[in-house]
Amino acid sequence: MSTPSSKEVAIIGSGLSGLTLALALQQNNIKCRVFESRPAPLNIGGAVMLSPNALKILKALNVYDRLRHKGYNFDNLEYRAAGDGTLVEIQEFGSEEKYGFKALRIYRNVLITELLEMFKEQNIPITFGKKFSRVISETDKEVEWEFSDGTTGTAPLLIGADGIHSTVRRYLYPDLETKFTGMVGITAAVPTSQLQLPEGYHIPVTLMSQKGAFVIAPQQEDGSEVLIGKQLRIEEKDRAGWNDLSNNKEESVRFLQSNNDLFPEIVHNAVSKISHDKINVWPFYIVPKLENWASQNRRVVILGDAAHAIPPSAGQGINQAFEDVYIFALLLAKSNKGDIQNALTFWQDYRQKRVGKVLELNQQIDLRRLPGTPADQRREPFDLSWLYNVDFEADVEEWAAQQGN
Repeated sequence: MSTPSSKEVAIIGSGLSGLTLALALQQNNIKCRVFESRPAPLNIGGAVMLSPNALKILKALNVYDRLRHKGYNFDNLEYRAAGDGTLVEIQEFGSEEKYGFKALRIYRNVLITELLEMFKEQNIPITFGKKFSRVISETDKEVEWEFSDGTTGTAPLLIGADGIHSTVRRYLYPDLETKFTGMVGITAAVPTSQLQLPEGYHIPVTLMSQKGAFVIAPQQEDGSEVLIGKQLRIEEKDRAGWNDLSNNKEESVRFLQSNNDLFPEIVHNAVSKISHDKINVWPFYIVPKLENWASQNRRVVILGDAAHAIPPSAGQGINQAFEDVYIFALLLAKSNKGDIQNALTFWQDYRQKRVGKVLELNQQIDLRRLPGTPADQRREPFDLSWLYNVDFEADVEEWAAQQGN
């Protein structure tokens, strides 16, 4: 059984990357359709941290003004010594004065709900319960694929926005395995009032000790709730093992409460009462560096976490995915008479350079936070203007002018 050949771009995955890509394509008058394997919209727990480079994109897509008051707006994340509270470092996440935007910490499901509302308003088609299975064939004009129910589809472009464990990626890299970093983030959400913060105490903050760090990050519009969390070094588990760890709420609570003597009173208060339904376990996986994000005929493309899952040090994972999809849509709209070869070559080169710089930033941040690093060296702030003050439209226009488009 097959579906009629379509001129729509097919997007696999209705996470933040897939939904935002669809809105960006729609804005550029490119028809698309989203397919999601799950039977209903994703209801993923936890919040994401959006920095100015991503918020510029959401502003351009008319999303930002709908969201800005549904999350917590802030500028800086402080790093302090766990013992005496000495300020070690300030990491800039946003600044209205310098970059046009404060950073925004917002629940992922709030963002997804808003994006889906825009789908309805703009009549963008999305099909749930439709699981991508495999690519059947690809020419220089179109790609044909199969769903798990046996139906097939064709499109000029098939986009894998299906996350770190991407099924679409298998077509490009059949033997590739994601790499476990050896770390798991264990987090919970508690009322901010529970912390009994001293007057003037700045959050978000990361409290660093010789045995690891404790993170406190406000969420909700009024900052009435905080995420608290630590990282656990652990051996990799299979899916059943991860599920067992995730379901063992008492063990997660014990871990969050461990080594409390190293941290100030606010941490003792934070972990004193934790609701089991507010606990999240997040194994950190990465995707090895991939040479190509598109197939040889350029009809199958992967982006976001499917192409480059980024460790959380710089808080840039989802922000870089937004960059992927927005620039992809701009370039696709500018490509001459449907010839996407040059557009995709430029897109991949442009994005891989940006992601490479983010990975370098991650390494620099991790090195600064190692025990024994001189405090004065740590305090010197990073210059993040290259990351936040970026003009995607101008870069694409420059490329188009060189192509004569």
